Amino acid sequence: MNTITKAIGDTSTRRVPMSPLRKTSLLAGILYLLTFVSIPTLALYRSIREPNFIMSSVSNNNAIFGGLLEIIVALAGIGTAVVLYPVLKKQNEATALGLVTSRVLEAATIFTGVAFLLSVVTLHQQEAGAGALVSSHTLVALYNRIFLLGQSFIPAINDLLLGFLLYKSRLVPRGLALIGIVGAAPLIAGYLAIMFGFIGQQSPLAGLAALLVAVFEFSLGIYLVVKGFRPSAITSDKLQAKDNV
Repeated sequence: MNTITKAIGDTSTRRVPMSPLRKTSLLAGILYLLTFVSIPTLALYRSIREPNFIMSSVSNNNAIFGGLLEIIVALAGIGTAVVLYPVLKKQNEATALGLVTSRVLEAATIFTGVAFLLSVVTLHQQEAGAGALVSSHTLVALYNRIFLLGQSFIPAINDLLLGFLLYKSRLVPRGLALIGIVGAAPLIAGYLAIMFGFIGQQSPLAGLAALLVAVFEFSLGIYLVVKGFRPSAITSDKLQAKDNV
């Protein structure tokens, strides 16, 4: 009786090992979801954007926490491209490498922007006072400008490349890949509209321009975590065996 019970227990606890491809899709999905953790910075940076922040007694904690969230986003962004590269290069190596490069450039702009804002925090901590007003305003303006480049224009390039690779490889539903491809156009249009002064950087139209890209990346993260890659020619057993030789 004990032998039978033990056998049943062993069978019930035995799990099918996760394949390398499933691990890749799961990690990529988690990293894509992590790229959304900086959403609270819209509120966290409100005080540092105030004209007289440098002369106020407001806490720096919100701005510092926001900076840390953006650093996480930058690292997660690089991670998404690096993790997906071994799979996507089988569809088109040059385009997959372009995606990695674009993600690294995006992260570089995020790091630079965080450095600008944390420089304002440093001036505030040192009680620089009215003499640093111009410097603080300049640093915030630089952050706004590089944010526009790094988190409006470059993400459109990211999603064009990724959407193309996913559409051709059929690793995810083609409708999902198309959202990324199509969503790049309004994001670029919104970027240009802000650059030429037709709309404000904080206007609802600017947010609307980024909607499809946000839907694409969030949905992709969920899909990769829950479903993983779909069966595809580039993930076939024959191709996998060839890669392992």
